[in-house]
Amino acid sequence: MNDTEIQWHPGFAAAMELELMEYSGKLYFQSEHNLSKKPLQIDLLVIKKDEPVKITNKIGRIFKKYNIMEYKSPDDSLNIDTLYKVQAYAALYKSDGNTVNEKKTDDITVSIVRDRKPIKLFKTLKEMDISIEMPHKGIYYIKSGVLFTTQIIITGELPDMEHSWIKSLSYKIRFADLKKLLYTIRKLNSEHERELANAVIDVTLRANKALLEELRGDEEMSGVLMELAEPWIKNAEIRGKQEGIREGKQEGIREGKQEGIREGIRGTVDILYSLGHSDEEIKIIIMKKYYLSEKAAEEFL
Repeated sequence: MNDTEIQWHPGFAAAMELELMEYSGKLYFQSEHNLSKKPLQIDLLVIKKDEPVKITNKIGRIFKKYNIMEYKSPDDSLNIDTLYKVQAYAALYKSDGNTVNEKKTDDITVSIVRDRKPIKLFKTLKEMDISIEMPHKGIYYIKSGVLFTTQIIITGELPDMEHSWIKSLSYKIRFADLKKLLYTIRKLNSEHERELANAVIDVTLRANKALLEELRGDEEMSGVLMELAEPWIKNAEIRGKQEGIREGKQEGIREGKQEGIREGIRGTVDILYSLGHSDEEIKIIIMKKYYLSEKAAEEFL
């Protein structure tokens, strides 16, 4: 699969926030933090609001005050140059303070996240006499040769019963695990958590299109996907309405809302197509859901 078609990084940022959900009031998450006026960005910056807080989650156990996270999608390479590039990012972040040494070296950690184990990188580190420890399955600490406390997280090696959000960012998620993830999403209470979960599941489904055929044969699962689409549809309607307001015309409000609804219908149609539904099936569904005439419904096919 062409990795450029899938926007992995928003899913990663959402997955990490879900992984550390129990500390949501004590951590600040900033996706794609700019290091300078030039296009240098940290994939995810996690800052402890309350430094004494103890994180028991194995991914976040290493965290200090400032935590820099680099995500490598399944098709990205992770080599010695990548390791030192992220160290350089951390060094730039450390140097970008209001006063000298405002951010202490010992207050910064680096985490690199990838689906598969970087065999060549680990071999290179061994040749450089840089020691590596594995305190937890799938989590490796770089113990020397780096400026900052550093870990490499291999999501494909993490225990099956743990870290389901971050593990789902893969081309190889199992159907049973996907179903569990969908059921978990249904149990989330807050709107923010559901928005994060939707971002993760969007990436997961795009990366695992072969599983859509299995979902199509599971009536309950198809219903779950339609349920997950509702927030996107609602947001599309709101965006359309806001566009009309910016134009300052009541007519614009009505037109904007209608465009938002049309965008929502198009999103629903895309999902149904991805699930393998025929034109006739999709037409019947959107006629019922959006109170469309047969002629109006056919315009969206």
